[in-house]
Amino acid sequence: MTPESISSPDTRDAGPRSHDAQRPGRRGPKQRLSTAAVVDAAIALADASGVAALSMRKVAEMVGVSPMSLYTYVPSKAELIDLMLDGILAKTADPDETMTGWREKLAFIAHERWALSERHPWLLDLALHRPPLGPNVMRKAQVMLSAMEGMGLEPEDAGMAAETLQNYITGALRAARDAREARELSGLTDEQWFATVGSEMQKHLDPQSFDAVRRISEAKLRQARSPTERATRFAFGLERVLDGLDLYIRERRPPA
Repeated sequence: MTPESISSPDTRDAGPRSHDAQRPGRRGPKQRLSTAAVVDAAIALADASGVAALSMRKVAEMVGVSPMSLYTYVPSKAELIDLMLDGILAKTADPDETMTGWREKLAFIAHERWALSERHPWLLDLALHRPPLGPNVMRKAQVMLSAMEGMGLEPEDAGMAAETLQNYITGALRAARDAREARELSGLTDEQWFATVGSEMQKHLDPQSFDAVRRISEAKLRQARSPTERATRFAFGLERVLDGLDLYIRERRPPA
């Protein structure tokens, strides 16, 4: 699936924009909706059918206006997606004052991102290499980078650490979504699929030549797969990434 495009600052009005931003100088009848209501409708549609199925026409039908009228609230689908992203980020928590260490803060941020993507799987379909400058997008960046400052790294190294963590989170989230979609498309649970594959492997593969494959497959059959189990795996991988960052910091710390 091709990542859904989002608009960039050089193709629209520059600067952060909130849901309730009003555009002065519009003519015509008084607007009876708010931009926030349009964005909420678009989020509900994307949650139900995915962002690829989102269209201005469908959003207009949901809020009860004509497609042309919808453009008086949001000028394009790309900017609508920007506002959707900023809207869902507004509903995620930040580390509180009881969290003092960088590791605790980053773990909290990562688990919030996991929960957010579970609620809105279409988040993984957005091309976020150049994210929009929405207020909540900027706030989340500030929170992440502020937590990184506690590492005592130079800004360049802290940036690479943030990218490493982000790459792990995104990869784990996509793997979890792929697992859900595979089950929906095949009608088989992971246990059922592994049992089928395991029996075929025993028929066609030499156990001595593929002993490592056999052992891992048998281990997978003994492990139940569920949303809770996937979250446990996510937490395990996250802790190992943080372990690596902790070791990196210790190695770069000057001797006392």
